[in-house]
Amino acid sequence: MSTVVNIVIYGIIMGGIYGLIAMGLTLQYGVGKILNVSHGEFLMLSAMTSCVLVKAGLHPLLSFVICLPAAFIIGFILNITIYRYLRKVSKDDATYESNAMLMSFGLYFILSNIGLKIWGTLSLSYQFFSYPVKIFGATIAVNRLISLGIAMVFIVAFFFFLNKTRMGKSIRATSQSATGAAMMGVKINRTMAICFGVGGLLAAAAGVLISMSFAPTAQIGLSNTVIALIVVVLGGMGSIPGAVLGGVLIGLVGQAVSFFDTSLVTVAYYLMIIILLLLRPKGLLGR
Repeated sequence: MSTVVNIVIYGIIMGGIYGLIAMGLTLQYGVGKILNVSHGEFLMLSAMTSCVLVKAGLHPLLSFVICLPAAFIIGFILNITIYRYLRKVSKDDATYESNAMLMSFGLYFILSNIGLKIWGTLSLSYQFFSYPVKIFGATIAVNRLISLGIAMVFIVAFFFFLNKTRMGKSIRATSQSATGAAMMGVKINRTMAICFGVGGLLAAAAGVLISMSFAPTAQIGLSNTVIALIVVVLGGMGSIPGAVLGGVLIGLVGQAVSFFDTSLVTVAYYLMIIILLLLRPKGLLGR
């Protein structure tokens, strides 16, 4: 029973973090049509920067105040410069999507090498509520429970932002039809830039949460991008609730498989995708 509880709790904890990452990627692709391969590098830079700031004396929770706005600003600037230019010079939407994905590959190599240049391959970590507690016989580190709580706060706040604010309605309208939204007065370019910035912010939030419980390195970006892509496909391309559901499922499956053999975790992820694509190509909550 304690093993089952461990798998479920740790699976939900990782699922919350994966859901954050996937929501950001879903937002960037669902609205801006940018399959951002560099998405995980925002997480990596945030996680490593958070470790540096905490070691310098900053409280871990205060690193959100620095890392998240920085990620949003960088994402916003990238969108209003290179991606907006790509949209102007691309002859149609399909060409733009291809060019944008190629551009994101370039950003991936730039950001990942910046991380490797600064931190190398060494891992960074700090102590933050690392003592264990017992829950139904299972031993859980307090910092991971805190990470889950913070992830849930971000997820709920993001859903409120999308459904209850004027900008959130503009984002939802743009995701359905950019042309129709523009005819209704939505400023498309600004909306897409905000979406890309918010996507980077959500990845940065996941990075800070990872730094609280793990020892990140400058090489974690690509693996988290791959997981985010798997979660997005699993939940349904463009579906924010699907991204959360997919994140939890991936977290649970990953923890269950790692209990038997950690080398089979990635195999299990891809097996889930293959089965899903055969049975429901649009994803769990895709339309």
